[in-house]
Amino acid sequence: MEMLHLVPHKVGFDEARLVMGNLTTLRPEVVQRLLETCRSVKVKRLFFFMAGNQELPWLPKVDPLRVNLGNGKRVVVPNGRYDAKYRITVPRDREKEIP
Repeated sequence: MEMLHLVPHKVGFDEARLVMGNLTTLRPEVVQRLLETCRSVKVKRLFFFMAGNQELPWLPKVDPLRVNLGNGKRVVVPNGRYDAKYRITVPRDREKEIP
């Protein structure tokens, strides 16, 4: 979560996505507690966004309704694509843009 706080200024979005993809054995009860106590809306939204895109096995056991995701929109990366579910702007999917 500390790494996600540094996206995109000190840690690249793709680097953070790679790290998140390797977090396959996290304990859901610990993740739940950390997300509930985290004060950064950007971090919590990015965490859920990346974990969902990576289809991490422990994510269904985390209750997003118990996590305050704040109000309004957040821009993580300017000129990206808007993700309506988590109300954040993230980089465009490069794979979909290549003809």
